[in-house]
Amino acid sequence: MDRLTAAKVFVDVATSGSFTATADRLEMSRPMVTRYIEAMESWLNARLLHRTTRKVSLTTAGEDCLEEVKLWLKQAESLGDLANTSGELSGTIRLATSMSFGYSQVVPVIQQFLAVHPKVSIDVDLQDSVTDLTDSQIDIAIRIASTPDPSLIGKPIALCESVIVASPHYLANSEPISTPGDLTQHTCLGYKNFQQHVWHLTKADLQQSVEVSCRLTANEATTLLNAALCHGGLAMQPTYLVSQYLKNGQLKQVLPDWKPDDMTVYVLYSSRKHMRPAVRALIDYLSDYFSTSRW
Repeated sequence: MDRLTAAKVFVDVATSGSFTATADRLEMSRPMVTRYIEAMESWLNARLLHRTTRKVSLTTAGEDCLEEVKLWLKQAESLGDLANTSGELSGTIRLATSMSFGYSQVVPVIQQFLAVHPKVSIDVDLQDSVTDLTDSQIDIAIRIASTPDPSLIGKPIALCESVIVASPHYLANSEPISTPGDLTQHTCLGYKNFQQHVWHLTKADLQQSVEVSCRLTANEATTLLNAALCHGGLAMQPTYLVSQYLKNGQLKQVLPDWKPDDMTVYVLYSSRKHMRPAVRALIDYLSDYFSTSRW
């Protein structure tokens, strides 16, 4: 049995904690996952996983060898790249990004990248939380933040501006909004990961922070966007997501003279060392693509 595939299966099961999840992700049957794990245990002459009806976890031996197996897989990928005498990029890249940015911005650019590099595959993992890239087997992540995770290397690729929006129907049936203080009298749509819903706004040299009331909260931007489109209230949204709705009139900007804080779109990766050519090429492609404003 192929030891390289067995190693990939072992690392995936160790990460997912589930034979079924690994089978789905690697597109193989669950019995085949079991066979690969048994082959790894036979090869290393050690039991690597505790298996119960409820969960799968690493044994002490599994914990001891996991990082070495991951390193071996990376080395195998690097050797494959060196052996590729055609000069064509190849291999699978795992990319993590938020649902909103992935749906609206990342899919178009990676389609172009894949057209240029037909031997490359990209697996997109949509997640709004920051996870350990190594543990999740992610090659690069695209994140929007004021400052990047200090444990990762962050390359800024674009500016993320935000606006406050609402549907014309909501605005027509609500009190007028002429100052930031008026926001306290309105239903707002907020991000669930903030304990206090405070919107920070700037106008020239003036700054104002307003605590707003949010009856509906969510941990993902497109949900709040749809709530705004359904007349649910005011939402602070990134321009990359709402520009089309502002153009077609489904949403209107509120307090256009007052600007929410800007953030930066970063490409994040754990290390430059042993970076595969395909991963480096995708990082450069994303940087070039977003060097011109796309929204």
